[in-house]
Amino acid sequence: MNARYEASQLRDFASALLTAAGLAPERAACVAEVLLEGDLLGRTTHGLALLAPYLRALDEGTMAAVGEPVVEADHGSALWWDGGLLPGPWLLTRALDEALARLDDHPVVTVSIRRSHHLAALGAYLERATAEGALCLLTATDPRIQTVAPFGGVDAVLTSNPIAAGIPNGDDPILIDISTSLVSNAGLWQYRAQGQPLPGRWLRQGDGTLTDDAAAIDDDPPATILALGGEELGYKGFALGLLVEALALALSGHRRPSPEGGWSEGVFLQLIDPERFAGRRNFSDAIAWLVAACRASRVPEGAPPVRLPGEAARRRRSDQRAHGVTLDPATLDKLAPWAERYAVPAPAARS
Repeated sequence: MNARYEASQLRDFASALLTAAGLAPERAACVAEVLLEGDLLGRTTHGLALLAPYLRALDEGTMAAVGEPVVEADHGSALWWDGGLLPGPWLLTRALDEALARLDDHPVVTVSIRRSHHLAALGAYLERATAEGALCLLTATDPRIQTVAPFGGVDAVLTSNPIAAGIPNGDDPILIDISTSLVSNAGLWQYRAQGQPLPGRWLRQGDGTLTDDAAAIDDDPPATILALGGEELGYKGFALGLLVEALALALSGHRRPSPEGGWSEGVFLQLIDPERFAGRRNFSDAIAWLVAACRASRVPEGAPPVRLPGEAARRRRSDQRAHGVTLDPATLDKLAPWAERYAVPAPAARS
């Protein structure tokens, strides 16, 4: 059974390890906060489970501990940065803050970043924008990884290519965070590590047959993940995956195949101020009606009520802040050598 931990203790533990590994304290605190938010929202594959890989990347020099993003172009409402392999959570948080500040002068602000290190859970950033009344579009991808075949194909070209969006709605924003494949890479690797079958035949093997065996990703040739929509409707997920490639890679000057090893993501961030279009009141009224209508939709007998994207995650975060964050023991096991190396006490589970 997974133990529960105080959120503040997990954040401080992660921040202390990252600081000991070479990040400035304010950058370490930012990365720790984003990783913790992933766990709070239930994105456990993209929460503190990433801390050990991040520490290893800092140790090996594949994540830059110091430096600033290089501004390749600045057109006021459009920014293009080279992230220089700086920590993704810190880099994207900085980009968000810059974009929010520029919404005072522009109705739409877009930031394109090449060569960011890993970003963790995209959903962890959305409320930073929606809290300010901004509509947020966010996507990213790593050109080093190829696990998803184009619809109808067998050979991998793309990866799970996530898309996230935050839609302001007062204290109840709509938070969208999905991959454009049937399962994310991290989710697939988790099934493989646990020796569990996938919930469905979500992989296509080299001979074209489908399988629910997550370990088939290690075959020669490797199986590929089906695009969102599966064998019948995967052309839709494939189309969305191509959109991610255009926004996150092509716009940022990144491309496949990646010319360098290790994490090196392309990022697309766009903030929209509803006030500069039909006005914030019109936007708010429209979204409030939509949310109410969706929740009022009848469901089959015995089925739970309709819920909006992000609703369950926000409820889970509230529960975990009150009663402790559930953490897989394997996460702390992988962090134990780093805690010993840097003499950082591990957090104690709640009694």
